[in-house]
Amino acid sequence: MKQTVFITVFVLFAASIAFGQKKAVKVAANEIKGASSNIAEARAIIKDALTNPETAETAEAWFVAGSIENKQFDMERTKELLGKQPDEAVMYAALDAILPCFEKALEYDARPDAKGKVKPKYTKSIRAIMLANRPFYSNAGIYYYNNKNYEKAYGNFKLYGDYRKMDLFKDEKWTTPDSVENQIRYYAGLSAAFIPNHQAAIEIFEEIKDGGVNEVDIYRALAGEYMQLEDSAGFEKTINEGFKKFPTEDYFLLNLINQSISKGKSGEAIAYLDAAIAKDPENAQLYDVLGQIYEGEKNNDEAIKYMKKAIELKPDSVDFLSHLGRVYFNMGFEKRNEADQIKEPARYKIENQKAMDYFKEAMPYFERAVAIDSANKGVVLALSQIYYTLGMGKEYEKMDALYNSLQDE
Repeated sequence: MKQTVFITVFVLFAASIAFGQKKAVKVAANEIKGASSNIAEARAIIKDALTNPETAETAEAWFVAGSIENKQFDMERTKELLGKQPDEAVMYAALDAILPCFEKALEYDARPDAKGKVKPKYTKSIRAIMLANRPFYSNAGIYYYNNKNYEKAYGNFKLYGDYRKMDLFKDEKWTTPDSVENQIRYYAGLSAAFIPNHQAAIEIFEEIKDGGVNEVDIYRALAGEYMQLEDSAGFEKTINEGFKKFPTEDYFLLNLINQSISKGKSGEAIAYLDAAIAKDPENAQLYDVLGQIYEGEKNNDEAIKYMKKAIELKPDSVDFLSHLGRVYFNMGFEKRNEADQIKEPARYKIENQKAMDYFKEAMPYFERAVAIDSANKGVVLALSQIYYTLGMGKEYEKMDALYNSLQDE
């Protein structure tokens, strides 16, 4: 008899808990009605309902939980509308918390009832709230990006575009993505790259690379992401596509050239450069790179010709000046080595003088380079070696002192 009484009391007690949790959901919902909502109290009440077995799998509990976060977001946004400073950390944390709650609510709202019928009660309201909030996910992305929280920036920027893919909006008549939407998607890719989540960045960039916004930057970033993953096939494909779309962009051209050179295809590299020069004949770097390829092929006459053209177009480039100076310097070095092998004095003198002439040809280019950038250790060292080789003692001592001072920095 005592056992039976105990069981009866337990059943009644359990029923009272169940009733209490269902009531708690409604109490939490009431806490956010009106302007003086008590968000902290509402959150505290709903927290237990979301874990209690009797209410944890109900659409109502999760809808109220999402609505509480939406209310918090709206309260901060209202401050902004009134010209006051909102607490952005609070505002965007609340915005981020809305969707996870609503996703659970949608899951339970789509369950059939005891008669096997699906009668969603909250889906329409969730859809309306989410559509109203969509623009603010891009704002949240900007906030998190500026604060270097790239994980959250990526999530918010991406969600803005992912609305098109959500089942909740499958009947929405979306317009074609415009430049603003593609720009936001681009920021999602950048954020993923900074996390770093290279695969996520690749997926975003592949999706929008031909969307008409930041296309050059996207192709460059996409190639970089493939490089980060050491995906040579993806990198080469992107570089080739980028060059076809933007044949005057140095980034794609130079990478194609590097690929050709690394594969021992200097003829292919020269062909790329000739085509690019035909389209952009005032691009000094193209001539310089072409000259370097001929230099590598030991075709010094062609190397000198194209490097001089580069300097003609851009006379203050330390790189271009030092590249041409290097060609003459190396010619002098090689000619001197040849002379050193000659035993007959008269012939040695002739060949050695040819070497000195090459060093003299190199000298003015390095002198101009040092005049432009006297902190460049490479050109300072090269010029000091030329002065030494030519027996220019005072000039050598001055340049050697400058080089040593740079070494101490």
